[in-house]
Amino acid sequence: MTSRLFLVSFLASSLAFAQQPAAPPAGHDAHAVEIPGLKKELFAGITEADFLKLGDKPKTVKITLVATFSAANYGMNFNGYSHGRAIFTVPKDWTVEVTFINPSPIPHSAVVVEKDTTKKLQMGEAYFDGAGVPKPEVGLSLTKAEFSFVADETGEFALACGFPAHAINGHWLALNISDTAKAPTLQLGDKPAMEAK
Repeated sequence: MTSRLFLVSFLASSLAFAQQPAAPPAGHDAHAVEIPGLKKELFAGITEADFLKLGDKPKTVKITLVATFSAANYGMNFNGYSHGRAIFTVPKDWTVEVTFINPSPIPHSAVVVEKDTTKKLQMGEAYFDGAGVPKPEVGLSLTKAEFSFVADETGEFALACGFPAHAINGHWLALNISDTAKAPTLQLGDKPAMEAK
């Protein structure tokens, strides 16, 4: 009963964010006000260089997503970015291995959906088989999880928080699957795209 009341009250507060004016697209804002209750040891030492790396096997890429990396966008960000302002590009048919970290006591999740789905209150199922944490609508707190999928279809997708009302409030990053890209890249805000190493 207590967990149900917590979920209802948290959902109500999340929906309250939707009533506020949209925040400007966030950049990497590591110097903003600190979010309370973070388990900082979960993402200690993680830098921009860790967000995208080549995997151990051919045609494999590793993505690290840290929810609430900073206070940008009220903490609803991955790696300090929100509203699709960080863009991952992955060649078609590559395997994507995602490490999702949520150091916050507030539930967050990660799931790959079509980009337009971020305009909805709920994300629904992952677009690709295995492309999300278990029960993304419930979220995870103070932990990390891993998932992987094969990017076997081209298009514009999003790495989104599946907790209700979070993506519509900007908690998502762009994921483009390309049949012309030769290597995975990551563009952070207005910076030039970096190739995975």
